[in-house]
Amino acid sequence: MFYGSVVWDPWLIVAQIVCLQCSYYLTLGFLLGILVGTRVSRMSLVYFFDYATVSASTVTGWCVIASILLSSLAGSVYMLHLIERAKKCLDFSATLYIIHLFICIVYGGWPSSITWWVVNGTGLAVMALLGEYLCIRRELREIPITRYRSIV
Repeated sequence: MFYGSVVWDPWLIVAQIVCLQCSYYLTLGFLLGILVGTRVSRMSLVYFFDYATVSASTVTGWCVIASILLSSLAGSVYMLHLIERAKKCLDFSATLYIIHLFICIVYGGWPSSITWWVVNGTGLAVMALLGEYLCIRRELREIPITRYRSIV
C-alpha cells in the first residue's frame, strides 16, 4: 500500500477499532488474571469496568493499575501491526479509551475516582505516544533494494 494514496474505507476503520479493542481487553484479562486473580477469591468484570477497583490504597488496586498500564503498552504494539500509521495512533488510542469509558459508565456509573482518570489518561498517553514512536520507526526504515549489479 502506498502511503500517498489514501482511500477512506469505513469498514476497514471499524474492523481496526474492533480488533484493537478486542486485543486490548484480551491482554487486560490475561494480565488481570495473573496479577489480580492470584490475590482474590473470584475474578469478575468488576476489575475490568468498575472505577472503584482502580485504587492506590490496596495491593489489589495497584495490581489493577499495573494491568491497565501494561495493557496500554501492549496496545501500542498492537497498533504497530493493526494501524501501521503514526498519524492515526492518537485517533485509535482515544477511540479505544472513549469506548472503555462508555462501557465503564454503563457498568458502574460515572467514574468519580481521580485515580481512575489519572491511570486511564496515562494509559491513553502511553499507548498513543509509544504507538506513534513505533510506527514512525517503521515508516522511516530504509527500503531495501535487492538489485544485482552486473560486474563488468
